[in-house]
Parts: sequence; structure tokens; C-alpha cells
Amino acid sequence: MLVLTRKPRQQIMIGDNIVINVVEVQGDNVRIAIDAPRDIKIYRGEIYRAIQEENQQAAAPVPMDLDLSAGLPKN
Repeated sequence: MLVLTRKPRQQIMIGDNIVINVVEVQGDNVRIAIDAPRDIKIYRGEIYRAIQEENQQAAAPVPMDLDLSAGLPKN
């Protein structure tokens, strides 16, 4: 992990095409602007974790009763 100290109007470059701009600092809050290509997905951490949880739940196997004879009429 890289930890940087930046002031308002300073930037952080990620690769050749992602720019993080520090817009404003007020107490414990920092406002940033991210300039990145449209194909780069950007999420807040809590939203990303919620998406990951939802994906894991959707991919989890669903228990099923595979006893096929239970609903069939007897001869």
C-alpha cells in the first residue's frame, strides 16, 4: 500500500490514464475527483463489498430436494 500526503489541487497519477485530484479537505473529510477511462469501473469501498457479497450469494448452490419420486403417482 502506498500512503501519500496531498494538498487541495494536487494530483496522484495511476498509470498513464487515471488521475486522482484532491479537490477539498475539510476536517476528516477529503473530496477527490477521479478522471479515468469509461471502461474502468470505480466504486466506493462499501458499495464494492456489497456487490461482491451479492455475487457470492447468487453463485452459491441452492439446496434442493432431489427425491423425484415424492410427487409422482404410484402405480
